[in-house]
Amino acid sequence: MTSALPFDDFRNLLDNLPAADLKAEARVRTLFARADKPAHSLGRIEDIAAWLAAWSGRAPPAVTRPLMAVFAGNHGVTRHGISPRPVAATANAVELCAAGGAAINQVCIAYDLGLKVFDLALHVPTGDISEDAALDERGCAATMAFGMEAIAGGTDLLCLGDLGVGNSTVAAALLAALFGGRGADWVGPGSGADAAMQVRKADEVDAALAFHHGHLDDPLEALRRVGGREFAAIAGAILAARMQKIPLLLDGFAATAAAAVLYVANPAALEHCLLASLSPEPAHARAAELLGFRPLLDLGISHGEGVGAALGAGLVKAAALTSSGMAAAVRI
Repeated sequence: MTSALPFDDFRNLLDNLPAADLKAEARVRTLFARADKPAHSLGRIEDIAAWLAAWSGRAPPAVTRPLMAVFAGNHGVTRHGISPRPVAATANAVELCAAGGAAINQVCIAYDLGLKVFDLALHVPTGDISEDAALDERGCAATMAFGMEAIAGGTDLLCLGDLGVGNSTVAAALLAALFGGRGADWVGPGSGADAAMQVRKADEVDAALAFHHGHLDDPLEALRRVGGREFAAIAGAILAARMQKIPLLLDGFAATAAAAVLYVANPAALEHCLLASLSPEPAHARAAELLGFRPLLDLGISHGEGVGAALGAGLVKAAALTSSGMAAAVRI
């Protein structure tokens, strides 16, 4: 029997989501309308600034404490040979971030972003989703709660990314559980899987869907059964940002799958989010469309670490400065 108790607090939050500040959004749109320029000539920059105002409550908006949070987890399903990289590569990537040598470090320096990298018990991979639950209920809920702590210390723009060998397979399983389909509909090359490996990935997703059949209608239950620690932590961080009305940038296939859990629970849950970057993973575009996301960037980035989100943060910061600089001239 499955007890709903560990997830009750999250269900309550999802039922009581704060709304956007529509007055702040309207003020920014009025600013652009009154500016000495052709109507809507700044395109999505105007939309980004209005979105930022709506979720920060500041018009014109400002970004002064942006934060990049990267969650790293390992997965038991990797024992089936579904990734060309060894499991140790996750910890190696975390160590490289800690040493300042990863791509994400450089982008954060370029755009003056804070950076936190969370090691989610990398020495203890989650259960093999093809024959077991990734996490028990309490463990999943605790990891979501841990993810909510990403905003501790304060931020006015949260950017999310992931690290995890095998997590494109887990993302495919989670999206299939949430939206239907088979493994072949959702898997892709990930970090470089060849055709034979992609077949194995699809087979493991199908095995997971079959093993957990009848228990995947509840999105939080799907998260704990066929997700993983970084997925749970990202879902928690997204929810925490919403409750504090912090604008948020998502990046990557895995983070999008984690966000999909909240969307299925409440389709309004991602209104404070933008998708920063679309990865080359074939199913990422499909997932983005289902969630109503139009990515800010499409640079072919599949590297992980949240690099796309960090680059997107530079665009959001530029949109904020554009609106505030023009506000000084328009004086609305």
